[in-house]
Amino acid sequence: MKPPDDLGFVHIFVPAEKPSLPTLLLLHGTGGNERDLLPLGRELWPGAALLGIRGKVLENAMPRFFRRFAEGVFDVEDLKFRTQELAQFIDAARERYGFSREKLIVFGYSNGANIGASLILLHPHYMAAALLFRAMMPFTPELIRNFSHLSVFIGAGRLDPIVPSGQVEELAAIFESGGADVTISWGQGGHELGEDDLRAAKTWLSKDKVRKRVAA
Repeated sequence: MKPPDDLGFVHIFVPAEKPSLPTLLLLHGTGGNERDLLPLGRELWPGAALLGIRGKVLENAMPRFFRRFAEGVFDVEDLKFRTQELAQFIDAARERYGFSREKLIVFGYSNGANIGASLILLHPHYMAAALLFRAMMPFTPELIRNFSHLSVFIGAGRLDPIVPSGQVEELAAIFESGGADVTISWGQGGHELGEDDLRAAKTWLSKDKVRKRVAA
């Protein structure tokens, strides 16, 4: 069965087991699809609603969420345009599936984490929390918005050959300057996700302050 695409993105929605549970917006890495992060979403918050979407940009036939000129060199104009598309999709999906922004958690990996970071910089009130694995600075914002309602987890790899540690720290500093509660977790691996990343993310999600923000 073809996943629905009439909201602007090919996507899949798995309803929550209880209305009180949050919705995880799943944003895959380069070459992934709307189903890639479903197992991790179930593991990170059992019973939560899952909304997986597929990036619309193709690079060597591999789906991505925005164009780039080279590894780590983003087409910022396209990124901002695609971020606006993502915000519009969230609005449409919210109406169709009945979840609220106040219970939305963005979960992105690599390319998905980068557009997730861009969504925070441009539209911070579209979510309550974010888990960004292997995110880079998407661009330098013209202004720092109010992030005081946000909890952000940044999962970084100490041996990551793609994402410089300085960019991880710069991204965290920008979020913190807008009032976000930010946690950087340094895994021992590279760009791939490891078990230590998932353990750290589950521990972070279990904290009272994160749960309270999502439940507010």
